[in-house]
Amino acid sequence: MGRARGGPRGIAARAGGWSARHRWAAVGIWVLFVLLAMVAGSATGRVELKDSEQLSGETTQAARITEEAGVEEPAGESVLVQARDGSVRATDPAFRTAVDEVMKAVDGTREVTAVTSPYDSGSISKDGRSALVRFNVRGDPESASERIDPVLDAVAGVQERHQELRIEEIGSASMNKTFDEAFGDDFQRAEFSAVPVALGILLIAFGALVAALLPVLLAITAIMATMGLMGVVSHLMPMSETANSVMLLVGLAVGVDYCLFYLRREREERAAGRDGRTAILIAAATSGRAVVVSGVTVCVAMAGMLFTGIGEFESMGLASLIVVAVAMVGSVTVLPALLSLLGERVEKGRVPFLRRLKRDGQGGGGSRVWTKVLGGVLRRPLVSFLVAAGALVAVALPAVGMKTQNFTLDQEFGDSVPIVATYERVNEAFPGGADPAEVVVRADDIDSAPVRRALADFLEQAVSSGASHGPVEVVTHKRQNLAFVYVPLVGGSDQDRAEKSLELLRDKVRPATLGTVEGVEAPISGQVAGSKDFNDQLTGAVAPVFAFVVVFAFVLMLLSFRSLTIAATSIVLNLLSVGAAYGILTAVFQHGWGASLVGAEGVGAIIAWLPLFLFVILFGLSMDYHVFVVSRIREAKLQGRETREAITHGVVTTAGVVTSAAVIMVAVFAIFGTLSMQSMKQMGVGLAAAVLIDATIIRGVLLPAVMALLGERNWYFPRWLRRLPDLTHDEHPPPGAEGAPVPREPERVSA
Repeated sequence: MGRARGGPRGIAARAGGWSARHRWAAVGIWVLFVLLAMVAGSATGRVELKDSEQLSGETTQAARITEEAGVEEPAGESVLVQARDGSVRATDPAFRTAVDEVMKAVDGTREVTAVTSPYDSGSISKDGRSALVRFNVRGDPESASERIDPVLDAVAGVQERHQELRIEEIGSASMNKTFDEAFGDDFQRAEFSAVPVALGILLIAFGALVAALLPVLLAITAIMATMGLMGVVSHLMPMSETANSVMLLVGLAVGVDYCLFYLRREREERAAGRDGRTAILIAAATSGRAVVVSGVTVCVAMAGMLFTGIGEFESMGLASLIVVAVAMVGSVTVLPALLSLLGERVEKGRVPFLRRLKRDGQGGGGSRVWTKVLGGVLRRPLVSFLVAAGALVAVALPAVGMKTQNFTLDQEFGDSVPIVATYERVNEAFPGGADPAEVVVRADDIDSAPVRRALADFLEQAVSSGASHGPVEVVTHKRQNLAFVYVPLVGGSDQDRAEKSLELLRDKVRPATLGTVEGVEAPISGQVAGSKDFNDQLTGAVAPVFAFVVVFAFVLMLLSFRSLTIAATSIVLNLLSVGAAYGILTAVFQHGWGASLVGAEGVGAIIAWLPLFLFVILFGLSMDYHVFVVSRIREAKLQGRETREAITHGVVTTAGVVTSAAVIMVAVFAIFGTLSMQSMKQMGVGLAAAVLIDATIIRGVLLPAVMALLGERNWYFPRWLRRLPDLTHDEHPPPGAEGAPVPREPERVSA
């Protein structure tokens, strides 16, 4: 398990030693790196992810055709005019007067074009109680929400004069404006409050302002550098806005974790009587090595997202990978330099009335609690294993019936904003009208007789086949030889029924009509099509992503600990914690069990992107704790302790830092669980629950129970594997350090 002891070996130990000796150079290089990354990102600009780069299905094909033609679809809006009871119908003079006033009012704002009467377009419901006035917003559709206020005010004015009717506006611009106002500040508060929450917990953990600020400072500088690097990298792989939020979450979590691990060990060694330089070197060779192994494992896990073929996932994965790598490098370079510069001043700014964690690794309430828990676990390891594993399997069982889908508006936002009720009323009166399928038809000559006949046949069969109740709208761009066909799907907001209608269009109606004309392309996109294509591609990506992450994590653990047993148990325990998180998500959000406790509601499904996202994030982050705890156990074993004694030493001495790190992660993730959007609630609750399970049941009960049961077999490493590269490091104080124990190789069980 080790090699010749000629001095500290391994990149973390060497980097820490160099930084401690050249502390001003190390700090200067880090500051220069962060500044250069930010300047480079600002200079190159950032390339945003386009719709045509999201997927590889028909929705992407439709977006690509539209982009190539240079056609910019305007932001479409509709005004629902609806009788509040059955006394007024669309044919009545009072109803017609209200429709005319709506058309005149919106046209008078000079912000809209193509105002269309429902009596001309046929947008009148079957029961005759509802009608839709349709129009487009002038100018750039991306900024339409910023110019929609006068139109909304005009519609509200008509509503004031016609209380017997319901007159409400809905469309992409009005919805974006409503959601930006309702949830934009919500997101910003969540992101900005994450740092103060982390700082507050660190203050409680360390009891000193300087010690608490170091992890936050490292995380923030890593995030700043990554923001710049993302701009540069976006020219090779475009980035999405979602990648920013995910990068911030991951960067804060790992940046604080890595610094916390390092700083905690340095303080512990100082408390044991080491001088400052020796304490830093020990921290570099032990916690620094754990940070490198953990960081590389997290990077491998994040790289798994690059295999999905989904633009959103690829940008999130790459952004997360970069921030983890930057935080890891900062932890093993600039942090030792800062600790060397500060010395005992790291204890400055002690906060009154806050109980500091004792520095000997055995103190602190958390460690005493875990000492008692661990004592019970090691006395009855088999019982502890069966109870803990059984409980997690039971928690994971609901995940067997997990259903995933992209959320409709009402599922995502519930009744938290009034426009959702409008969306539901439009879907009820005009099934599928709020989210129609969009057929992008491209031909050599869109105005040729065969194409016109095929379009007419498509419109007729879309209704006669039962895929749509109509009305089907066609917008032609003759100069670009394009036509956009908008087909309200039967099923409306019922995703399963709407997908069946979509299949009818794709598999029967299109081949029998547009498919008969040579040279015609007609991909079908829209909200329902996008959801289906996303799910189909995601389903196909699950197996390769899972295999990639699990295999590479296994190999990395095998090389880092030179133990087949440690590598295998690491994977199994991590999969168990992920499974438990899936079970909690399914129980709470799909079945609604205890949903009110987290301010949520059962929406009947899990957002489609979350299971794979959770797997990758959790598999990576859970390795932080695992590598840190197992490294400490291995270190104790190298120092000559028996296996159970080494387990006790490893778990108890890491309990304080693991608890602090877990509390920070849970608190930060829980902030996102307070947001109004159901998808964000699911992400926050899933991540928080998984980290809590991982830091308590997995690391505090299952890991020591399994290792106690295995005994010396923990270090099983077959002879035929010994040709593999040796990435283990000497996890003991450097030769000559005062009080350094003489390391002893653990007994190996080999075959």
